[in-house]
Amino acid sequence: MISQILIVDDQESIRHFISKALTDEGYLVTTAAEGKEALKAVEKEPPDLVLLDLRLPDIHGLDVLKEIKANWPEMTVIIMTAFGDVESAVQAMKLDYVNKPINLEQLSIVVGKGLESQKLWRELKHHRQLQQQRYSKEFVRGNSPKIHHVYTMCEQVARSDSTSVLIQGESGTGKELVANMVHEMSGRRDKPFLEINCAAIPREILESELFGHEKGAFTDARQQKQGLLELANGGTLFLDEVGEMTLSIQVKLLRVLERMTFRRVGGTKDIKVSVRIISATNQDLSRMVQEQKFREDLYYRLKVVPIFVPPLRERREDILLLAKHFMHQFSRSFSKNFQDFTPDAEAALVNYDWPGNIRELKNLMERTVLLENGPTMNSSMLTLSARRDGRDPNSLVSRLEQVLDAPVMPPGGVQFEELMGDIEQAMIRKASDATGWNQSRTASLLNLKRDKLRYRMKLYDMERERKVHRQVA
Repeated sequence: MISQILIVDDQESIRHFISKALTDEGYLVTTAAEGKEALKAVEKEPPDLVLLDLRLPDIHGLDVLKEIKANWPEMTVIIMTAFGDVESAVQAMKLDYVNKPINLEQLSIVVGKGLESQKLWRELKHHRQLQQQRYSKEFVRGNSPKIHHVYTMCEQVARSDSTSVLIQGESGTGKELVANMVHEMSGRRDKPFLEINCAAIPREILESELFGHEKGAFTDARQQKQGLLELANGGTLFLDEVGEMTLSIQVKLLRVLERMTFRRVGGTKDIKVSVRIISATNQDLSRMVQEQKFREDLYYRLKVVPIFVPPLRERREDILLLAKHFMHQFSRSFSKNFQDFTPDAEAALVNYDWPGNIRELKNLMERTVLLENGPTMNSSMLTLSARRDGRDPNSLVSRLEQVLDAPVMPPGGVQFEELMGDIEQAMIRKASDATGWNQSRTASLLNLKRDKLRYRMKLYDMERERKVHRQVA
């Protein structure tokens, strides 16, 4: 997509000079000689970037700038100036500028940077829209007193502009959604909400991801890079699994919380930001402090307001509400017609302890809606790992539970290959039923190559079964 640039200058020779240079670089260029003409052009077709002279015949360039920023705050404006006193004012306003007479090399660099910032802003805006869609789809308030307490805490902390929040809870309880809720309720809602999982990023890369780096800071640093702290400026940065940070990164993060300044990796310049830090963990940070694996001063700076998200087993009155929410969500996604649960399915869901919490419930609903047919979901469709019902002790799931739920390996051991073979057969059969025993679709559903699926079906003598199903179909 070709970037559009508007040049605003009262001197025709300068407009022609810059326009030719930028057109030669592949940009689509329009021009305006006066401030009012420029504002009309922006209103008619907003450009990606405006090159604005300050000394215009009708209105001052700063008034044009003010009008543009009031109506199009995301638009990149670069000031052109030949006056030293104005240059100081522009610097104070932290605007990009080029000096007159125009140096084409400098102009090319500044325009390139401005358009890159514009592209980055659009990507962040798109990312935030996707987050908002996901947030609105996945957050279900619930009726339990414990989740109402979480909601109230979020409302209270959102009123503060920069208070740090530490969200604690087991894996799968929805800590990221709580962080997003604080952001959406706060005055920072129109700014970025960015997140990073500190456990998912190699420790040697995490520092660069957070703080950015300067060109040449290390072997692969071929160009300057902004970190998440800079990109989240004005908004919220969510640090998931914060307990995985190294002590050296913890020191730098503490400085951000205390001064709201930091330096890029390899940099010498302090960068000032305004960002709310929300962190989350399923670890016991207080114990990590005692074991000297986590800084005590950082721990207290992060948990100015602690929020505990309860496990699903402690809010059983919300289980069916959440289950129906996910059932209907995936029914729409997979064009299925599931409407409700049978009484035995409701009992199985409510009585289960949900060690994986909301994430496990969501995954169960996704899998069941995909592989089964409605309109009603019964208990036999639910593959819970520890259901409290009268299941056959010799069934595959019961045999697995005898091993996986036991504190130690059973004295007699297990028939490992036989058990794993039964699991593979059950998975292949379940996926095949869902696809009408179409091998290509079954392989795709199981994330297997088709020849590997064929090999396993032959190994377990399932080819005859497949042919029977295909004939019936």
